[in-house]
Amino acid sequence: MSLPTRNIPWPPPHLKPALEAMRVWDTWWSGDPDRLEDLYGGGSGGFGPDPKPIQYSNGVMGKIARWWWGTPTAPGERRTKLHVPIAGDICGGSADLLFSEPPKLTVDDDPTQKRLDVLTDDGMLATLQTAAEVGAALGGIYLRPVYDKKVADRPWLHATHADRAVPEFTWNRLSAVTFWRVVHEEDGQVWRHLERHEPERILHGLYQGTKGKLGRAVPLEDHPATAGYAASVDAEGALATGYQGLDVSFIPNQNSRRWRCNADLADLGRSDLDGIEPLMDSLDETYASWMRDIRLGKGRIVVPDSYLQSNGPGRGASWNPDQEAFAGINALTRGDQGVQLTVAQFAIRVQEHRDTAEDLVNQILRSAGYSGQTFGLGGDAAVTATEVKSRERRSMTTRGRKILRWRVGLADAVHALLAVDQAVFGGAVTPQQPTIEFEDSVQEDPLALANTADVLRRAKAASTDTLVRMQHPEWDDTQVKAEVAQILREDGMQVPDPDQLGDVP
Repeated sequence: MSLPTRNIPWPPPHLKPALEAMRVWDTWWSGDPDRLEDLYGGGSGGFGPDPKPIQYSNGVMGKIARWWWGTPTAPGERRTKLHVPIAGDICGGSADLLFSEPPKLTVDDDPTQKRLDVLTDDGMLATLQTAAEVGAALGGIYLRPVYDKKVADRPWLHATHADRAVPEFTWNRLSAVTFWRVVHEEDGQVWRHLERHEPERILHGLYQGTKGKLGRAVPLEDHPATAGYAASVDAEGALATGYQGLDVSFIPNQNSRRWRCNADLADLGRSDLDGIEPLMDSLDETYASWMRDIRLGKGRIVVPDSYLQSNGPGRGASWNPDQEAFAGINALTRGDQGVQLTVAQFAIRVQEHRDTAEDLVNQILRSAGYSGQTFGLGGDAAVTATEVKSRERRSMTTRGRKILRWRVGLADAVHALLAVDQAVFGGAVTPQQPTIEFEDSVQEDPLALANTADVLRRAKAASTDTLVRMQHPEWDDTQVKAEVAQILREDGMQVPDPDQLGDVP
């Protein structure tokens, strides 16, 4: 296939349900109250001063108005809505569970392994952490190798977000994908750069259209953002990748539930935030109510009109509610009645709000597939790694499910990275799929490991080599052998062979 040749709607209509869902997840993940109000129509101009009539409506507007974030702020009132960024905590926690430590990538060929060690530096770990967080929010992430000889002397992995891709699947495997980006907007005209990835090649196209239509294809030279591709592509606008397969890997976050019967969307992933939006909305409402109690709990003094300070002719009168002492008040009294000051002091329902918020947080985390202990709930008492895994069993289970998808997708991406490195930068590299080992996200206490090693040594139940590997699981064979030899020399257990000493005087 090739890039579009007609003025078709863009993004493609069949992606509309997925893109709308991603927009909702992205808004919650961003943690921006302004975007939440825009999403649910709860801005100051959303539904006017009285939202009740529309909240009883059966239409789409009535549905979003029934959300707490869909309730508009009354005219003349300041916005008192409070947002708890738990969506960002969930997505960030998911990335930490997967890539708090770099995964171990190994291949059989020694020169390839050395080059792979160079390619998989700290920059790749940062990319993987970002990709894992974005994938947890949007339901999936695309990894692909990129390079620029003016920037670096090697290729690197780039993460493309799922809401800027048009994927094509064959039996739940990604067979082609088109990425797009808006490079320019002016006077209602939208310039888009489309990048279609197929096996062995990438097609580049520049289109001038409108907000809802792709428009017509124009030469790549017509915009600075794509002019650099013009000299590299062939007559079809294609660029060879140097890799025999598809150079893009799609890593779904989890299996999709809402689109399982939609052939176009069934293979897209599911966000960690899918289905918990109403709970997050209720959590924000709970915290906003708590803060409202605090505001109302401030001591209020109701004063007669004679206490108000004039703001000038035609400007009314006002009174400072935070003023603690009054002096020189010239108030009129009637008969034996003195000056009346009415004090209003409301109770702050701390415990009720705290219990409600904690229950909502636990339900949100449980529905997302995580344990509360992963996010610091339940105290910070020192426990062993075994106890941590027991308490965080649900989080560890979710992590295991995600690793199953990340291991395959990351291996394909690294394979393509090695192929691009060989094709573009040369070198003695044999492109191949690496073996990927994810490190344990929960580390044993060094003292506990030392005590275990001591017991095993005294029981003669493990060799020195085994004990060293237990204490330092991240070491390779060379480091382990050197450490074992050093320990044996210090203990006087490594005696030189007399036959190798030569003549002894």
